[in-house]
Amino acid sequence: MISRTFLVYLFVLPLLVRFVLSWFWSLYKNSNISRFLFQNPSSKIQNCTEENGKRMSKAEISSVLRESRFVVKKFQTRIQAEGVGAVVRRSIGRFELRHFDPFLVLDEFSVTAPGGFPDHPHRGFETVTYMLQGAMTHEDFAGHKGTIRTGDLQWMTAGRGIVHSEMPANQGTQKGLQLWINLSSKHKMIEPRYQELLSKDVAEVAKDGIKVRVIAGEALGTKSAIYTRTPTMYLDFTLKPGAHLQQPIPSMWNSFIYVLEGEGVFCKQESSPTKAHYILLLGFGDGVEAWNKSSKLLRFILVGGEPIGEPVVQYGPFVMNTQEEIDQTIDDYEYCINGFENAKH
Repeated sequence: MISRTFLVYLFVLPLLVRFVLSWFWSLYKNSNISRFLFQNPSSKIQNCTEENGKRMSKAEISSVLRESRFVVKKFQTRIQAEGVGAVVRRSIGRFELRHFDPFLVLDEFSVTAPGGFPDHPHRGFETVTYMLQGAMTHEDFAGHKGTIRTGDLQWMTAGRGIVHSEMPANQGTQKGLQLWINLSSKHKMIEPRYQELLSKDVAEVAKDGIKVRVIAGEALGTKSAIYTRTPTMYLDFTLKPGAHLQQPIPSMWNSFIYVLEGEGVFCKQESSPTKAHYILLLGFGDGVEAWNKSSKLLRFILVGGEPIGEPVVQYGPFVMNTQEEIDQTIDDYEYCINGFENAKH
């Protein structure tokens, strides 16, 4: 005969076990570990956009990092031909990493006249061109023309449509970086816009062996004058030997490091040094640390942005949300309508 005590255990124990397991699962789901395991590097923050969708100026930034980011992925750029006679080192926008929300392409370009980037269209995103050496002349179908030189910056919002060229302005080799930043669906068809800064007007500050040029966002108490429709930080750091950097990043933004010169240690002191032309995709955290343990200067860019979390459909220089929008964009360009009217001249 079954005792009353046994019956109590028989019915109560499963309920108790179920309660304990549910409690542990709730803790696990809300931890950074579960977010890292269930989301890949290029999309891990998309679902957090609504929860923490604030501009960097409104984000809570601490001067002391509570949780430094870690390296999720590291790889060397791939050299490929682009334009006419130009060569680029592409990191974002290749088959291993099609996009890194909100970033679409990162190229380190090198071009010598008569090569360059003749007339070509864009729609649905922004391009950021930052000159490292030499000069490039830009001209679009609306008559906007200008030359950016070493240290200068052009932040172009293509919006509903631009056709332009980018050609060497000097003899010798011209070098620079071009970053493509996606626009949300509500901004993809806005009017084109330019923001251009001469090198002397780029915000710059130096402290404790660290120099930073603030292309966008904020660093070491200095802010950029650039308006970013997709909230973005873009920082050009140079560290002297022995320097140590702690740079806050809004915790729900995607971010990466691209090394331009020298070699540096990132995220953890015991990490292996990273050399020039490598990109590091960063994981969760409220900032990043960097050390220059070498005897030479270390130069790198740190870029971060708020994920948009929308579908990306890309056809070359056109980036929209659906295939139907891409088809319409191709028709608009071919028939010179809906933003491409000036392309027929």
